[in-house]
Amino acid sequence: MDCQTFTKIGYIALQSNKQYLLFLFVVFAGAFYAFGQEGKITPLNIKVEKDSITAPLFPSTSIRDSITADSLANDSINKKPPLLLDKITYKAKDYVKLSQKENKIYLYNEAEIYYQDTELKAGIIIMDYIKNEVYAGRMKDSLGNYSQLPYFKQGSNIVIPDSIRFNFDTQKALIWNSRTEQQAAAGQLGSDAMKVYAEITKKENDSVYFLSEGKLTTSTDTINPDYYIRVRKAKFVPGKKVIAGFSNLYIADVPTPIAMPFAYFPLGVGRSAGILMPSFGNDPNTGYFLQDMGYYVPLGDYADVTLSGDFYTNGSYAFRSASIYTKRYKYRGNVNLRYENQVRSQKGFSDYSLSKNYNIQFSHSQDPKSSPNSRFSASVNLGSSEYYRNSLQQRNLPNTQNNTLSSSISYSKTFPEYPSVNMSLTATHSQLTSPTATASDADNINMTLPTFQASMERIYPFAKRDGIKKGIIQNINFQYDVNAQNRLTTNDDDFLTSRMFDNAKVGARHRIPLTTNFKVAKFFSVSVGGNYEDVWTLETYNQSYDAETKSIVRDTVSGFDRYNKYNFSASIGTTLYGTFDLGEDKKIQAIRHTMRPSISYGYAPSFDQFYDEYIDGDGDVVQFSRFQGTLNGAPSLGKSNSLGFSLANTLEAKVRDKDSTKIEPKKVSLLSNFNISTGYNFESDSLRLNPLTVNGGTNILNNKMSINFSAGLDPYAIDNNGKRIDTWNIDNGGSLFRLTRANANISYSISSEMFGKKEDDETEEEEDPFDYVAQSGGRDDDLFGRADNFNDNPVRKDDKNSDVENPIYGTKIPWNLRLAYSASYANSARQSEFSSHSLMFSGDIELAPRWSVGGSSGYDFKNQGFTLTQLRFQRDLKSFTMRFNWTPFGQYKRWYFFIGIDSSILKDLKWENRSQPIRN
Repeated sequence: MDCQTFTKIGYIALQSNKQYLLFLFVVFAGAFYAFGQEGKITPLNIKVEKDSITAPLFPSTSIRDSITADSLANDSINKKPPLLLDKITYKAKDYVKLSQKENKIYLYNEAEIYYQDTELKAGIIIMDYIKNEVYAGRMKDSLGNYSQLPYFKQGSNIVIPDSIRFNFDTQKALIWNSRTEQQAAAGQLGSDAMKVYAEITKKENDSVYFLSEGKLTTSTDTINPDYYIRVRKAKFVPGKKVIAGFSNLYIADVPTPIAMPFAYFPLGVGRSAGILMPSFGNDPNTGYFLQDMGYYVPLGDYADVTLSGDFYTNGSYAFRSASIYTKRYKYRGNVNLRYENQVRSQKGFSDYSLSKNYNIQFSHSQDPKSSPNSRFSASVNLGSSEYYRNSLQQRNLPNTQNNTLSSSISYSKTFPEYPSVNMSLTATHSQLTSPTATASDADNINMTLPTFQASMERIYPFAKRDGIKKGIIQNINFQYDVNAQNRLTTNDDDFLTSRMFDNAKVGARHRIPLTTNFKVAKFFSVSVGGNYEDVWTLETYNQSYDAETKSIVRDTVSGFDRYNKYNFSASIGTTLYGTFDLGEDKKIQAIRHTMRPSISYGYAPSFDQFYDEYIDGDGDVVQFSRFQGTLNGAPSLGKSNSLGFSLANTLEAKVRDKDSTKIEPKKVSLLSNFNISTGYNFESDSLRLNPLTVNGGTNILNNKMSINFSAGLDPYAIDNNGKRIDTWNIDNGGSLFRLTRANANISYSISSEMFGKKEDDETEEEEDPFDYVAQSGGRDDDLFGRADNFNDNPVRKDDKNSDVENPIYGTKIPWNLRLAYSASYANSARQSEFSSHSLMFSGDIELAPRWSVGGSSGYDFKNQGFTLTQLRFQRDLKSFTMRFNWTPFGQYKRWYFFIGIDSSILKDLKWENRSQPIRN
């Protein structure tokens, strides 16, 4: 090819150098396509095709005149070569031919040239050292197959074409069938990288390329991509952008109606500001809408902010702000602010309503190594109680089943000098969100603003600090701690207003415990101690009887006041072991029972000095304390003198291992804990024996099933009004104990992997605490459903686009199942009813390597109805993901369909459709 032909092709193919405007992709109609011919893909999946140009022929004497390949070979003649040859390093496997007649160097088979930051490798390289131009192409064998595609690297840009012509002086090049991969943004996986292919590419300089008949895709398979965007002409700036003319979306080489007159594709490495594409839809309650329209802004190297909003034609709107900040080995956190203005119906209609809901989330975690003696942490989730239930965003669906919002912000400081002191300042928040607790007159929000707590380490005054402590005297120790709070109780209407402080209660409690411990008869551990408390408050309450109104008058007395109290306690306990040997030839060789009985005694005097009296309307004397109703309450009236009994049990078994090569048996826990406790009150005239409390728990089936239970057993009978009487229940015609309450919680998790054969060297990877984050205010599983947030793909990126078929699919289908059973029984007054009784379940089935079906639901046996039910269908289309979520019935009945590209670069190329649930 002569210079004139070269110039003509370059001019006709690529003459555009225009800057095009940014084009916003329209959402496209979803289509299903099952992709086949799956095979393992090499890093760039280069398919050798016939060369688009003919390489210059080698001279017939090249073999005869060839010299041995040498990376530093120089001409042996006296004529001084051009300066370029002094700076170029070249070599080849078969031969290197220097032709003085043609002023060219011929390199054949594994040819390589290095010049400054330019690296070129190919099967054939021909260099004109007068024009300082080089041609690189492939090798062709006797069967017509091509091999050794050119590899061109300049700086950080890599191009793998069929052939290339490059000028060292002008740095311009003409490339045929070029393929290049742009690096993914920081923190993203390689599957997010943009692949750029063009039949003809003209390299203008180091940063500008012009493309003709190009293809852009994020598919791993670059030979037969499942989708690509065809561009006729484009300007390509590596690592920054592609500005294209007329563009058309192709799926499986089939053109779609999605076309655009011009397009802009950002390729920047790292974070960059940009527009977030919205979702379109229609809802019968809110009209047409745009959801998640916004803008992303990086803030330096450690933070970013996302501003987004929703707009509905009926007047509803929502705004959100989400910011994430992180600094390695220091801290990380996020801040989310959400506000929704919800309009129902139209003004003038009876069902018209306007509500304003908000939600504030803030989390902060600090690396313990960054500041060992101080720590700040936060986990905040507060807002309107009806936010999740009435949210316009369907991704909040799982959180509708949660009945509480909670928050905590704390700062702690340690002073390590002896005696060390720990101090903390904490603000907490707890909010009920159940429908029965959100009325304006219901105080459903509790807060502490703040809680101050400080404690001094334990001091042993009669023993050396580092010495061994023996006996009663040396083990005497004491501590000091203080707890001060400002506690608020309010409701949604008064929340975040000055009225929320109307019922504030402020108080402090100082405590000094004094204890010692010692052994008796080697096997009994004895602990003796006392506790002194000094309680402060900033207001008290005086009570009196008003004869005119015949009511109790309660006056608030502002000002500092205090009281003190003290008590004495002692306990003794031991540990007993019992082993039942069943024989080494048995499957269960032995059973071990461990019992830890203990007896405790407690005494506290009556603090009558803090009580006053008044006479009510019936002439009766009523005692009251001015401290009743304060933060820490009033001291006890009447002496406390009680004895407590407790028995803790564990049950273990030695089981012969199924592996015959293992000598030692396995230890299996049959009963993790089984505790029984009760008490006896010496000061009571009747009903001295306290109800028996029983609780326990265990894990069975290789720790796949967890069982926890508790119950209350009362030895006394009750009368017809449900009041306990001083009569044994067995003497009243009943059993020895009367069941007053019971609770049971059972969870079970099972999957197909449990039935597969595990490899001996199988190891469990350590879980990254940031790999999975619980949904805001919700659970870390999908028993309450999965959020419809299709902007974040739940499929693991490193598992997608893998064309290695899982061999399990011919014999077994992967699946998993999670069950949770909960029941609460109440019978304190012979009502014999279940206060709650439900079964929750969720699971997933992989019908094929790229097909997944899942669901979650539950049944409420008390209310005789199904809980939130959700069915999920997902199809992995390699570069695409198609998902359909369906809630078939109930308050949140709806469906949601989505199909879109997984890559974050083109994630806005999607189509989704949905229905809206019926709102409260």
